[in-house]
Amino acid sequence: MGSSGKKKKNYYLIFQLKFNAPKKLELIEIKKIDSSSAEALSSLAKSIYVHHYAHLWKPGGMDWYMNEFAYPVSKITSEIENKNCLHYIAYINNEPVGYLKINIDAAIEGGDIKEGIELERIYIHTTAVNKGVGAYLMNFVFDIAKSYQKKYIFLKAMDTATQAMKFYTKMGYALAGSFRLSDTIFHLMKEEYRGMYILKKTI
Repeated sequence: MGSSGKKKKNYYLIFQLKFNAPKKLELIEIKKIDSSSAEALSSLAKSIYVHHYAHLWKPGGMDWYMNEFAYPVSKITSEIENKNCLHYIAYINNEPVGYLKINIDAAIEGGDIKEGIELERIYIHTTAVNKGVGAYLMNFVFDIAKSYQKKYIFLKAMDTATQAMKFYTKMGYALAGSFRLSDTIFHLMKEEYRGMYILKKTI
């Protein structure tokens, strides 16, 4: 990517969302974070994950995944410091309700990493589900992808995640491939949840 691709505005957006209360406006702020927020992100990620994904795991599996594989502070710090990664936390009324992890130069297997951008994680707390936050975050990612002059965005989702698949389809993503998580690495995950889809949206 040329130097022009690196000169990006600092994304700090405030959206006014109408939630269930008819006359109540709430603010969602999307803030780019640095490594000083690694501990806060680790805590947020775990608090969201346990509510959405506990059913995926055999005994001991979720603790391993959260505390050793995915969300230890040391690993999150390293990921935040990786110049190819962008991390954002979403807040409502100053309370963290979700986060994004984006890999700037990435591609579906066989593709050019300069053309693709990966939405590796989009997590939303149960308190913010069905309030339009997910769509705003997805649109935010789309704008970032355009600012980096990417040709497509891709993400990976469990092939059993019916509701998530409906949401991604609604947001313009289409099936682009499939694979299975490593049985060696993910042996503590229940077998029926190891199938994955790759979804792609053209920009």
